[in-house]
Amino acid sequence: MAFNERKVAQMAAYFLQRNGGSLSILKLMKLLYLADRRALDLYEEPISGDRMVSMPHGPVLSKTLELMNGTGYSGDQGWDSWVSDRANRMLSLKEGHLSAGELELTALSEADLEVLDEVQADFGGVEAWDLRNYTHDKCPEWEDPKGSSRPISYEAVFRALGRDAETAKSAQQRIESFNSADELFSRIRCS
Repeated sequence: MAFNERKVAQMAAYFLQRNGGSLSILKLMKLLYLADRRALDLYEEPISGDRMVSMPHGPVLSKTLELMNGTGYSGDQGWDSWVSDRANRMLSLKEGHLSAGELELTALSEADLEVLDEVQADFGGVEAWDLRNYTHDKCPEWEDPKGSSRPISYEAVFRALGRDAETAKSAQQRIESFNSADELFSRIRCS
């Protein structure tokens, strides 16, 4: 699956709502990354479809980071409709998304929500810098980019999750073929 801004915005809204309505950019990014990583482990596909990269503070989701920093374009019902602008390195849930006390996360499947529940249970109470350190120590796909950034392949994530080389490569190829099909259909719809 190609990057899905609506899904990543609703993933962020989920974590923001369950953590008091606001989170630091660092902690929210780590929760989102760990959710995509957990989905890869369980279902061999990410939730967001975002490109993973190594950065100095650990692994991140590339396009999501651009949205968090206000440098990415937000589409209809995307990031800007769910998450408020950054202030003091904090992001907040936008008002108006709660219906009877619950978020209406229609872009996310039950399986997606189960992954988010697991990540929230495991890491929701962990401080941002401890999460950063966790991703440095427990996510071997992350490699110190020495002040820059470095792509993380899905194959590297699968290998870090314990898949053998052949299985990891096959899983990456399947994701890439779905991404190619998604991009083709996207171009056809826009024509």
